Amino acid sequence: MTTAILLVAGVGSRLRPLTDALPKCLVSLGEETILARMVRLLVDAGVTSLVASTGFAAEKIHEALADCPVPVRFAHNPDYDRVQNVVSLHRALAAAPDGPVMKLDGDVVFQPEVLRRLFAAAGDGRIVLDDRCPPREEAMKVEAPAGEPKGVLRFGKGLDPARCSGESIGIEWFSATHRAALQRAVAAAVAAGQTQLYYEEVYSTLVAEGLALNTVAVGDLAWTEVDDHDDLARARALVASWQIAPPAP
Repeated sequence: MTTAILLVAGVGSRLRPLTDALPKCLVSLGEETILARMVRLLVDAGVTSLVASTGFAAEKIHEALADCPVPVRFAHNPDYDRVQNVVSLHRALAAAPDGPVMKLDGDVVFQPEVLRRLFAAAGDGRIVLDDRCPPREEAMKVEAPAGEPKGVLRFGKGLDPARCSGESIGIEWFSATHRAALQRAVAAAVAAGQTQLYYEEVYSTLVAEGLALNTVAVGDLAWTEVDDHDDLARARALVASWQIAPPAP
């Protein structure tokens, strides 16, 4: 039994005017919104409950998830426009039921195989990694040694791309024990006033302290985050291509 935490608190300013009054995750990809597609894939993969970490236009997300086929809890972050995502993750972890959790950025569009690989992988902590190298300069990069599965050494946007194994796509899974360690770490960061941290910076601290996080390679699969209108066009094109049925044998 796994709970999926969806970080959907942001404003999505680079998608205006589509996001003037609408959370980014509710932007349409065609037949479904980003959120509706993500929830459908998660439920199909066996996720048993959701926690939506809301902020901007939270009531719209409540409405969108009113008929969700699995239980949904909401963790509102009233400071979404003044703090980084470590605060949203902190609130969501506190609201999640006991047991394993996975965390997804609310603007990532991906093939179902991503989730199948994540759940089939080994380890108490798993990070989905686009292992095409070198990673993009602006990406949240992951440094890991050679080997399979690769154990994460560091996360960071400022890491040297030549030393990195790829980029995080914004999806992770944590066993109950790893979730407890993560929950303590994010709570400590927020209590210390470190509200401008990205959650990956907390991951890096945990790794440095000895927590093992393995990578799940998906560089052969198509995915995209949706930050701006170019990203949205790419996401819509990808989803349309995935909906085309293969030719009959």
